[in-house]
Amino acid sequence: MTPSARLQAAIELVEAIAAAAREGGAAADTLIRDYFKQRRYAGSGDRRAVRDLVYRAIRRSGERPASGRAALLGLAEQDEDLRALFDGSPHGPAAIEAGESGAGAAVVPAWLLPRLDPLISQDEIPSLLDRAPLDLRVNRLKGDREAAAALLPEAHPTPFSPLGLRLPEGSQVENSEAWRSGLVEVQDEGSQLVALACGATPGQDVIDLCAGAGGKTLALAAEMGDRGRIIASDTDRGRLSRLAPRLARAGVTNVEQRLLNPRAELDALADWRGMADAVLVDAPCSGSGTWRRNPETRWRLDPQRLARLVEIQAYLLDVAAELVRPGGTITYAVCSLLAEEGREQALGFQARRSSFVSEATAIDCGRSCGPGRLLTPGHDGTDGFFVARWRAPC
Repeated sequence: MTPSARLQAAIELVEAIAAAAREGGAAADTLIRDYFKQRRYAGSGDRRAVRDLVYRAIRRSGERPASGRAALLGLAEQDEDLRALFDGSPHGPAAIEAGESGAGAAVVPAWLLPRLDPLISQDEIPSLLDRAPLDLRVNRLKGDREAAAALLPEAHPTPFSPLGLRLPEGSQVENSEAWRSGLVEVQDEGSQLVALACGATPGQDVIDLCAGAGGKTLALAAEMGDRGRIIASDTDRGRLSRLAPRLARAGVTNVEQRLLNPRAELDALADWRGMADAVLVDAPCSGSGTWRRNPETRWRLDPQRLARLVEIQAYLLDVAAELVRPGGTITYAVCSLLAEEGREQALGFQARRSSFVSEATAIDCGRSCGPGRLLTPGHDGTDGFFVARWRAPC
């Protein structure tokens, strides 16, 4: 592909990604993969160059652009070499017309800026789109961090999680013996700390209420020494179906999966009502703490969707309050940096359930944020998380 043809491919892909964000379609990585499946003539160098252009344009455009062309024109405003590729050549983009301008640059969509937690300073905002590291969690059921490090000599310990290792960007961990044997799982250090904050111990009965594909379920099972019981539940059949092979590779046997119907969670978990030693509510959220991994998710959010998420979070916390036993704990986590999903959500739960006692989490990093702690990319080097924990009355 010529450089101009690569630019045109990036324009088409950003156009498709923006449309998918508007309509609730596939993720950017999926669209890029499918695009090149249909264009076998594109070599590995072409694919890398186009992908880089696509993500540069996405990261630059905080607001969903009017078109893929507008997004790449915006990128070209600070890149004369890129601007020169709008040359009207065969398979390339049309020449830039007089007065034609590109999409504006922003990290955070304007409507979301005032909704960031007040702990986040202006200086921190650029870090929300930094390149995310590749973190691994060592599976205690298979070995320790020293054993994993011996198999991954390029890795070094993460600063806060006692189970974490960090690899250089672009490392192919799935080709390693450490991964194939189940000794390590790919998991951001922040997610590791959330699982550790639950304080799960061997022999307990634990519910991971929003388990998804099970990353935190696996971490909980390892902390429990594969003893006791874990219910991994979710309303998303597709995500939950990915858990079984992960359990087998990790050597986990104490997990039962339950598919839930939305707004009928307590019916499916009736036998656990008032029985759980610990409930983790890793709730659906805006994902604003993971923009550095999935920058196009900024384009998927609007005030109406955010309001629905906040309402679901409150509902799930109330479900958890019915499932936990007297003296048991609830841990609430969202990968969000928005006050209404974090500190305000936690304060709302405390107002509704005043008999539940707020407890400090076993997280040594982050900052105190209302009843919980806030972890951010700029302050802690992790994905963004709000975490809070309560103990049920005896």
